[in-house]
Amino acid sequence: MRMEQFAVIGLGRFGSSLAKELIRLGCEVLGVDKDEEAVDEIGPELTHTVVADTTEEEALRSIGIRNVDCAVVAIGNDIQASILTSILLKELGIPKVVAKALSVPHGKVLHKLGVDRVIYPERDMGIRVANQLVSPNLLDYIELSKSYTIAELSATRKLASHSLKELDTRARFGCSIVAINKKNDQVVIAPSAEDVVEEGDVMVVIGTNEQIEHFESSVNGT
Repeated sequence: MRMEQFAVIGLGRFGSSLAKELIRLGCEVLGVDKDEEAVDEIGPELTHTVVADTTEEEALRSIGIRNVDCAVVAIGNDIQASILTSILLKELGIPKVVAKALSVPHGKVLHKLGVDRVIYPERDMGIRVANQLVSPNLLDYIELSKSYTIAELSATRKLASHSLKELDTRARFGCSIVAINKKNDQVVIAPSAEDVVEEGDVMVVIGTNEQIEHFESSVNGT
């Protein structure tokens, strides 16, 4: 399976946190900032880094931005640079553009520009966002400790009509399904072995980070 490629534009606290977590999750990350010092500081930890003004189309083209699967605009306090960069990324045909908003009005503008996802850092930690970007069926992610995580996973067709006994996640992956949010809004707490998962149900899973990543790969059929 091809490794996912991300560009993180803006290497401040949020962008750096996001970029490092994407690397930990096995992705290739191009880090971009117009501040040479910020680029030098994180350079050794990312796949590639470059100093560039991303409000200029030629600069974006020259760094190979069109090769990435997803570009995250994490520019700090310059709303104009954030908006211009987002416009250029959409015009260049980047498959997925995610942008950090500094305010609700800024977020509304980004939505109108066609940005695929707007992030408000006050509500979204870099680590949580990184996990959601890499795992399309991972709806939410809460790190309980350095080892244990609670995650919400959307059940795919591959899991449909299987009971928890058949899925046997504890024996196969080491993690446990502790609740199921059914499509009809019914919530099953501490489901029994006979409870059946249907496509579109949301499974609340607890386990180590590695166990949940293994199970999520199985959900995707990878």
